[in-house]
Amino acid sequence: MMMRKYFGTDGIRGKVGDFPLTPEFALKLGFAAGKVLATTPNATVLIGKDTRQSGDMLESALSAGLTYAGVNVVLAGVLPTPAIAHLTMKHQMVAGIVVSASHNPFYDNGIKFFNHLGEKLDDAVELSIEKAIDEPLVLPKNGELGTISHLLTASDEYVDFCYQSAEGLSLTGQKIVIDCAHGATYEVAPKLFKKLGATVIEVGTAPTGLNINDKVGSTSPEAIIERVKQEKAHCGIAFDGDGDRLLIIDEHGRPFDGDDILYLLATARNEKAVVGTIMSNLGFELALKKRGIELLRSKVGDRYVLELLNEKSLTIGGENSGHILCLDAHSTGDGIIAALQCLLTVTALKRSFGQILDEIPKTVQVMHNVRITKETTWDTPELKAAMEEIETALDGEGRILIRPSGTEPVVRVMVESHDHALSEKHTIALADIIRASADQA
Repeated sequence: MMMRKYFGTDGIRGKVGDFPLTPEFALKLGFAAGKVLATTPNATVLIGKDTRQSGDMLESALSAGLTYAGVNVVLAGVLPTPAIAHLTMKHQMVAGIVVSASHNPFYDNGIKFFNHLGEKLDDAVELSIEKAIDEPLVLPKNGELGTISHLLTASDEYVDFCYQSAEGLSLTGQKIVIDCAHGATYEVAPKLFKKLGATVIEVGTAPTGLNINDKVGSTSPEAIIERVKQEKAHCGIAFDGDGDRLLIIDEHGRPFDGDDILYLLATARNEKAVVGTIMSNLGFELALKKRGIELLRSKVGDRYVLELLNEKSLTIGGENSGHILCLDAHSTGDGIIAALQCLLTVTALKRSFGQILDEIPKTVQVMHNVRITKETTWDTPELKAAMEEIETALDGEGRILIRPSGTEPVVRVMVESHDHALSEKHTIALADIIRASADQA
């Protein structure tokens, strides 16, 4: 299969104003998507977005392209990515589109798609859309344009969906810190947790369009960690900018990441196997093994986790970054749904997140990102020789993982062992070799 030109592992992403994140491209993308996805008369596409200032512009351009292709557009406003997946299914639309760059800063943005089943598009469909982008913009043969309307009940519908997924859960008497990263969950998450009875302490719920993910959210947990300690809260829950990933903070202020979440859910449900990724912690894998649970590793990206879950007929999977899929509750990764499943589980077990965390002896992962160009040949014989030498030194007590990012022009270098200094030393050595190759290019 030919390489994808625009789509990465999670849609199309980049800096606003730089190709392809321009109004002109978004219009062409909307038109192309309309031609490929709308295979029935009166087809309708749902569009949602996060809080960054460029969202309105890209939403408008996409809508123009879609309606010019004869497709109807329904705007859901600011909502988490998984909310668009749910509402696309519920209202039987042909596709859902989210304008968001997830955990990236405000000056980035992205465009990602869901099919009518609330799942990420497969590679073949993305390739068809890419091919159609280069075709002329031509009105449908009947000359009819699509219409644009608003789904005014979108937020309430999603809150109800999440609430029903946590049937029997009461958070009365619990103090929970909620960090919404000034992003897409800033309204729905506090509303939901208050509805469940929790005393909610809000962080990151005042978006300006410029402050999404700025020192808040699941990728910058310092603020919520401090607030959990300060408030003596039962736990903290931090979402990323578009709400499809989360990080839990235990009662002691310690991060409870995606691997820990998978361990909690898998052991409590007596799963035979769960799906992680090549980034999943080795210590987490060994802890699962002691409980008789197999860890299956996919490529990085929740789309690949989903593929392996479906292939093996499994329910629970995710990434250590906090993308968690609970396929018995939703079709895609959902930070709020995953948080609720965790709270249901610890409540049923009558245990705390901290007590669960103490059961998982993690190894230390150190990662460095090395910026590269298209001309960089980073997978050199020198690098391979250094990797072999380090693997010999680790003697089965650690791992090396080097991979190009699917969303940024960087190579990610990770070394994992039981000793932080050792992991750091080896990571720096490997990163320096790749950096030298990039400098030569």
